Amino acid sequence: MTSPAPAILWFRQDLRLADNPALAAAAASGRAVIPLYVLDETARPLGGASRWWLERSLAALDADLRARGSRLVFRRGDPRLQIGELVATTGAEAVFWNRLYDGHSVARDSELKSDLKADGVEAISCNGGLLVEPWTVKTGAGDPYRVFTPYWRAAQSKIEPLPALDAETQISAPNHWPDSDNLSDWKLYERRPDWAKGFNDWTPGEAGARAALARFLDEPAATYAEDRDRPDRVGTSRLSPHLHFGEIGPRQVWRALRGRDLPAGQADKFLAEIGWREFNHHLLFHWPDLPIRNFKSEFDRFEWRDDEPGFRAWARGLTGYPIVDAGMRELWATGWMHNRVRMIVASFLIKDLMIDWRRGEAWFWDTLVDADIAQNAGNWQWVAGSGADASPWFRIFNPVTQGQKFDPDGDYVRKWIPELAGLSSKTVHAPWIASDSELQSAGVRLGETYPRPVVDHAEARERALDAYVPVRNG
Repeated sequence: MTSPAPAILWFRQDLRLADNPALAAAAASGRAVIPLYVLDETARPLGGASRWWLERSLAALDADLRARGSRLVFRRGDPRLQIGELVATTGAEAVFWNRLYDGHSVARDSELKSDLKADGVEAISCNGGLLVEPWTVKTGAGDPYRVFTPYWRAAQSKIEPLPALDAETQISAPNHWPDSDNLSDWKLYERRPDWAKGFNDWTPGEAGARAALARFLDEPAATYAEDRDRPDRVGTSRLSPHLHFGEIGPRQVWRALRGRDLPAGQADKFLAEIGWREFNHHLLFHWPDLPIRNFKSEFDRFEWRDDEPGFRAWARGLTGYPIVDAGMRELWATGWMHNRVRMIVASFLIKDLMIDWRRGEAWFWDTLVDADIAQNAGNWQWVAGSGADASPWFRIFNPVTQGQKFDPDGDYVRKWIPELAGLSSKTVHAPWIASDSELQSAGVRLGETYPRPVVDHAEARERALDAYVPVRNG
């Protein structure tokens, strides 16, 4: 029997119906359910690429709910105020949501729980985004982990059996629907000019997430360990934006990989990447200033350079290093970049140009469809050497040898830098070593049709190593 007083189901980064613990709990309460999304104007503003994805993901979720006789209520502003007003006008007796782990969300959700309980309203939060909660994985001394390998070993021991939650959960509609904004009025994505027309290969929403997982399992998963570092191949899952927006959950991915008969080691290699995602959320929960402050305080002594022309060249894909430029152009065109190339372009910004990692983090935040506060901060600090279990400070990727190793035939570079398409595989990663006749035959004029390198890598490497002296000497 349905209670006359409804419950509010607050969607955030869990934009799915299947395997959604908060939805399952709300439905099991026996109450009518009011699904709600609040565009949180108190949080860090979303980047442009994220806003493009969010608009489509919310539309897809609303359509899925309507197919079940429900709908999504849209509000914007401070979630505490919006939910408080909705409770008052609907007489809701409970609010359900899945937890987030950044400092802003943790503080806001704690305050909201206090507000609701003071008003006699149940506040029920669930784990819909991680395999294990950050506070449950501790060292023998009771401290949070700072190194991935022991963290992941401990975390896996805490992953409980993951039964699928009913994908066909019944959602009872309220007798009266509260006022709602129109999603289109939010203008999350300005269509003129249509800067995101290259994003159309993506399918935001729960159905798109399921399809992406199925594609991965059908082929790339079987050779993931070998192909994951090859940007010239379809060797990765491309699940990252779907996971970020919660269109699919890590529990679903875990079950799918464990349930597939893959060659030895392939599933474990991929699930270790899910583990890295868990680790970054673990770090963010315990060190909430991770996106803005060096995890290792000794890196505060590092002297960054103020190089605006260098930053613009990097952002526009005009550094003169083809693998770097290909990655940055892929990012601008599609809202995504291959993981190996992300490491290469980040190393170039931080160590070749000696530009603060926070500027790179901010650029990725604006341009990535999978921009995630935990992954973005954790991975940029990993490359900088300032993070937990970070890449050693002295590891400085050579953009030429990285390109030659991971894009050996130059197919990735040619795709994103068509002006170099006529160069041989030997010279496409270092056009400046090509003979005059090859450059002329390929239609390449260095400094005109394609830039000369903005820095000499060997000299930049030595400059960066010298700058790290105060850091490593304490």
